[in-house]
Amino acid sequence: MTTKSSRAIPEHYDQDDAEDAVSSRTTAPGATAESPWHLPWRAWIQVLKRVWIMIGFHQISLLSAGVAFFVFLAITPLIAATTLIYGLIGDPATVADQMARIVEVVPSDAAQLIEEQLIGAVTTSKGVVGLALIIALFFALFGGMRAANGMIAALNIINEERETRGIVSLTLRAASLTLAAIFIAIVGLASGGVFAWLQTQTSFLLGGGTAFLFKALTWIAAIALGSAGFALIMRYGPDRRPAKWRWLTPGSVLSTLLWILISFGFSLYVAYISDYNATYGSLSAIVVFLMWLFLSAYGVLLGALLNAEIERQIYCDTTIGPDRPAGRRGAVLADMIDASMPKEEALEKRRHRQAERARHKADEGEKL
Repeated sequence: MTTKSSRAIPEHYDQDDAEDAVSSRTTAPGATAESPWHLPWRAWIQVLKRVWIMIGFHQISLLSAGVAFFVFLAITPLIAATTLIYGLIGDPATVADQMARIVEVVPSDAAQLIEEQLIGAVTTSKGVVGLALIIALFFALFGGMRAANGMIAALNIINEERETRGIVSLTLRAASLTLAAIFIAIVGLASGGVFAWLQTQTSFLLGGGTAFLFKALTWIAAIALGSAGFALIMRYGPDRRPAKWRWLTPGSVLSTLLWILISFGFSLYVAYISDYNATYGSLSAIVVFLMWLFLSAYGVLLGALLNAEIERQIYCDTTIGPDRPAGRRGAVLADMIDASMPKEEALEKRRHRQAERARHKADEGEKL
């Protein structure tokens, strides 16, 4: 019986795909790079071309819509969980003040919905202690796990992996990622408070430059925390041997920058170009919020896709632990290297072959 860590060729790859991948190992530009920052320009061009093609093959827009829907369902429990945990170390009411700084970058309608949920969470969290706090936190985390589960499913598709983890293992993984996201959010909120306090304490020393300095530090910290959060879920979300941090850096940083640009850009679009109120009426706030979540998810998945295509480009072992030969790394894209430009017809044929193989395997299981 083979496992993800021991199989020589990923089971959902065709033998022809494997042979093509092996034959391109020595000819791919940047195949011997030990870091994404050592890739030559020719390699980056190939990676970006494949990203463009795989956007359609993986149906990134459809995946983003699914992730956005699950995040929409999870946003209230996530806010509640963040408020409850923050209340253990500080005043939950201060979360509202810190969150107000964050929602400045999102569309006003989306910010209004978030603030309403935040005020409700702060109000209901007052006086919740002991067993009631544990129960409330449990249900908040359980509801917030929908977002993690949606992202895990999307990352499996982008990494060309099949979910083989059991329900208990998958649930624990989703819960861990949800807790990690909440922890990063709390660190971000606390950091914002610290920077605001330092600004007031040092304004008499630095004068007018204080505001600019600490605003820059706030943005740097936000980008670093966002990149760390995205790298975390890209590493531990998909059902594969985790990748080394350095191979996750390009995609996680890209996801963070795209999220910031999308938030600012969509805010301007809603404010000055489009009139959602005229089209959707009382539903405009929900539509704007969902569109913002969709575009944000699209940016995050693009970052994950960039990491995937970088991993496909190089030959060295990108997974954690001691270096292993290709085919023994427990990750499809780490086991395969195929720098050739895929064609849509070939990709569709491969998709059909994989579906046929899955149906055949299911039929064999029913016979047994």
